[in-house]
Amino acid sequence: MRLQNGYIQATIEAKGAELKSLKRIGDDHEYMWRADPAYWAKTSPILFPIVGALKENTYQYEGRIYELPRHGFARDHVFDATRLADNRAEFILKDTIETRQRYPFAFQLTLRYELVENTLYCTYVVHNPHHSERLLFSVGGHPAFAVGGTGDAGYEDYFLEFPDDDELHCHLLERNLIADEVELIPLDRHRLPLRHSLFYRDALVLKSLGSHTITLKNHINGRGVRFSREGFPYVGIWAAKDADFVCLEPWCGIADSAAHNQRFEEKEGIQRLAAGESWQRTWEVTCL
Repeated sequence: MRLQNGYIQATIEAKGAELKSLKRIGDDHEYMWRADPAYWAKTSPILFPIVGALKENTYQYEGRIYELPRHGFARDHVFDATRLADNRAEFILKDTIETRQRYPFAFQLTLRYELVENTLYCTYVVHNPHHSERLLFSVGGHPAFAVGGTGDAGYEDYFLEFPDDDELHCHLLERNLIADEVELIPLDRHRLPLRHSLFYRDALVLKSLGSHTITLKNHINGRGVRFSREGFPYVGIWAAKDADFVCLEPWCGIADSAAHNQRFEEKEGIQRLAAGESWQRTWEVTCL
């Protein structure tokens, strides 16, 4: 499905409700990663009902053991899609007999996309339709923005700017789980220059980032994006090895630690919804 206004256009697929393209109208500049399978065949998958990996890919809930892959299953399911206007659409996924085998909760996950001038808003709405039982979940985004490869600016011409941080406290991953080790990365005038080697050990996981806005930009022509994620306590920054993109990932949830007891209700970052309640968060990206 294609959305557009007078400034930008976006393409979203029903499978995974995944944002596949974000272009500026006029020069057709593409802001999203091209999903090259030689590196990483995704563009902006939805992370639900978990973010990151489970210890041993399993969790315990009410005396039973369940198995889920890293980042959950929503990205692999086809959502029901509805165009609300030329610049707005929503995509809905509900629990099924199949999802209940791996995740024993009733849920409705809605993704809303809206274009306002040169900004795209992505809103997650999680609803608990059950009449009496609670809903436990995590949810997050994984948008991959194109970096370099355009001929006028290379990967190392780009930087990430964190206006309210002087340094990054990165929780390292070990076999996809949160390790005890924390790496301190100093910033130069709030900026982190990009280089491929930043991600050779996996993602940078940030639990205490002060900046709610991150700007991705290059020194050559100023092109990039301004990314905002109010209400998401965790942030992941990642790229596949030597690929020309960077993911800015807003998370309400996080991977298990190596010492976690695997009880779902005690998982760090888990969200809780009483019967009949709804929960909502929005991230936004402005095209520069």
